[in-house]
Amino acid sequence: MCGITGLYTFNKNETLRISHIERATNILSLRGPDCGNFYNDSLTALGHRRLSIIDTSAAANQPMADKTGRYLIVFNGEIFNFKELAASYLTNSGGTGDGIRSHSDTEVLLNLLIKYGTECLTWLSGFFAFAFYDRETGDMILARDRFGKKPLLYYQTDSYLAFASEMKSLLAWDIPRKLDYNTLEAYLQLNYVPPDQSMLEGVKKVQPGTYLQINQSGVTAGVYYELRTRPEDYGQYSYEQAKTRFVELMDHAVQERLIADVPLGAFLSGGIDSSVIVALASRHTSHLNTFSVGYKDNSFFDETSYAELVARKFATNHTVFSLSNDDFLEHVYDVLDYLDEPFADSSAIPTYILCRRTRSKVTVALSGDGGDEIFSGYNKHAAEWRTRQKNLANTMVTAGLPIWKLMPRSHNNRLTNMFRQLHRFAEGSRLSVSDRYWRWASVSPLTQARELLSKGSLDQIDVRHTEQLKRDILKGIKTDDFNEILLTDMKLVLPGDMLVKVDMMSMANSLEVRSPFLDYKVVDFAFGLPASYKIQDGLKKKIVQDAFRPMLPPELYNRPKHGFEIPLSGWLKKELWGLIDEDLLASGFIKEQGIF
Repeated sequence: MCGITGLYTFNKNETLRISHIERATNILSLRGPDCGNFYNDSLTALGHRRLSIIDTSAAANQPMADKTGRYLIVFNGEIFNFKELAASYLTNSGGTGDGIRSHSDTEVLLNLLIKYGTECLTWLSGFFAFAFYDRETGDMILARDRFGKKPLLYYQTDSYLAFASEMKSLLAWDIPRKLDYNTLEAYLQLNYVPPDQSMLEGVKKVQPGTYLQINQSGVTAGVYYELRTRPEDYGQYSYEQAKTRFVELMDHAVQERLIADVPLGAFLSGGIDSSVIVALASRHTSHLNTFSVGYKDNSFFDETSYAELVARKFATNHTVFSLSNDDFLEHVYDVLDYLDEPFADSSAIPTYILCRRTRSKVTVALSGDGGDEIFSGYNKHAAEWRTRQKNLANTMVTAGLPIWKLMPRSHNNRLTNMFRQLHRFAEGSRLSVSDRYWRWASVSPLTQARELLSKGSLDQIDVRHTEQLKRDILKGIKTDDFNEILLTDMKLVLPGDMLVKVDMMSMANSLEVRSPFLDYKVVDFAFGLPASYKIQDGLKKKIVQDAFRPMLPPELYNRPKHGFEIPLSGWLKKELWGLIDEDLLASGFIKEQGIF
């Protein structure tokens, strides 16, 4: 994994801006600590910071040019099937690859783009963001992987288009810094920036499964992959057949992601998803390195005993990072400093520490990301399933809303967490399916979000924009097919929250994280299964649990799901209270900003 940045100009008046290429490139050094280079001419600049994973030699450094020097690429990510693609599409009559000089996936992609253009994007198995440039015609292509695992931001004016892997690099091109109040309002509801939005006006993100074609005439967008439900395939597999096929696809996805020329391991939380990854990886590599985070000071959040069960079963080289509150607090500022936009998912802190300590032992880690969104693993999914069952229990919980409002609600222990869940269920059960989805995807309702903002900020908000944003997010919820709920999570929660967290926290520590559940063949298969294979009678991730039950320790089943959380409430009241009261929420500071 790496960091990319660049500038494309539409006239010759941006010479000074092009000169910022070195600064914009080097600011991404944590994403790519092994090498940094850049290219520029009178109209274009391309920068790259490299984290060497496949072919660690200098032959794979970037920006990479083809043998003629006409074409250039800067690439962030991995193409796992690059050898197969080279053999199928780039082999000449002599049995060797056309112009291939290294053993890197980047060079294979470069030559595929030269020969086939954007057609080749559908052949790629992996995750990526890249810029491909033709020096002769002045044409450029920007593209992003199917599910948005790798970020790609851009800012466009009549004179130039700047792009980068991170906002901090984009800002190095001296783009305007003007707050987008519409995005701020959405953030205050969701606790993260929606995936097609940015906290700065004019900054956009190349959407998953799409590409931009850029030339002197302007910019056009194209789509090479569309994530959708596949009801036409719902009858293709019996449940037993589906379990068998699912194991085959996951095994292939894991095996592909073991390709590396550097040390590799796997995160192991003790949950089903990471345990599945470890079980499959152990088939193909001996003495797999596995890593877990434990909580010394709060047993409610600690799941390391389950991780150790899995590690013993598969004889992995297991390391537990047992952390105290002081360990977490020590890295709060590191997390805040690296984030480019507001991000309130507190699990970013343990994710950062896990990545930091894992990086001391390996350069690549496998992860279970995506399993919950694809296969219905969240408590809100179980709640949605229950609201669709008309029974007395639902009626009683909904009627108890006035009581649940009075009870203490938090994630900090089982009782307060139960009251929190009862309150959200009762509140949501009174809404339509789409409105309930939005409410349960949000931390705060719109009314509360607006109460936080000053009158001046409220005046900057375009109500029509807010309504359109919500319609765009919810447009996939059209019928009573439960898969539409999961599809919406894949387009909102996954690229807006989960993948942002993992990308930023891993890249802050120069660690590559690979997610087998996000293999596109697995995802397409999953959205061709009826929802009853994923959730039934309140059992979440049914097919994941049943397909891998013969492999995994029985203790992993039928236990509460905690998620990757931290005791944030206690910190806010104690260790962090001085920072909050005297600094971040000091009345003078708030008034000076004029936002709240």
